[in-house]
Amino acid sequence: MTVFRPKLWTASVAILLAAAACSGEGGEAGEAGEAGPAAAVGEGGEGGAEGGAGAGEAGAQSAYTAIAPESRVALRLAHLKGFLLAAQKLSDPAQASALVGQGVIEVYDAQPGAFQSVGLEAAALQKAAQTGSAADINAAIQAVEAAQGKAQGDQAAVVKGLVNITAGLYRGVIAEGSVDPVEYQHAYGAALAAQQVAAGADDSKVEAAKGDIDKLVALFPAPEAPEQPTPVAQVSAQASRIELALS
Repeated sequence: MTVFRPKLWTASVAILLAAAACSGEGGEAGEAGEAGPAAAVGEGGEGGAEGGAGAGEAGAQSAYTAIAPESRVALRLAHLKGFLLAAQKLSDPAQASALVGQGVIEVYDAQPGAFQSVGLEAAALQKAAQTGSAADINAAIQAVEAAQGKAQGDQAAVVKGLVNITAGLYRGVIAEGSVDPVEYQHAYGAALAAQQVAAGADDSKVEAAKGDIDKLVALFPAPEAPEQPTPVAQVSAQASRIELALS
């Protein structure tokens, strides 16, 4: 029987957010930001801190390393939005709260200057993380979408990056017969974000890949990890098809 091996998120979201705020603000002075309208940026601050979503999200690193600097803010915004989209699917506010909190810590707090450069402050995200309510999650999504309207970037590259993140994170979902439900939700959020960016994209490559992106999302049968999730190889193969089409 498949067993679960969830990550330990035993501290309250409020404590996690407070800790992240304390550690994140100090590092912000040296953050050069990103290219694009976020632009006050250069790649000077990306160096050692760049790994994608954060230290715990090794599965996202290759996507952030591969994407051109001018599209990186757009990828960050979409990746963060994926946590909100996945949380939106959960019926339990406590679970939704935890998932949003993880997104804030692992994505927003990894490069707060990049988000602030397109007008996305942490307040709406933190409120959604504290309450997990549908209204607050919707407000946070709207705040992210407003920032997305200011960000530049190649839509095909952003979708490809999100698919890369999905596959990278999903590799940590199943190991030695056990299931990590937290990593499952993070990968699911990235897939939902890819689907949403593709839906609004005006790009022939993305248009041609929409069917395969829908099939990738369909490999996540529920917002919470099932006892027998889709095999990693199947998710990786579907992601590879999409990435190839977008290359």
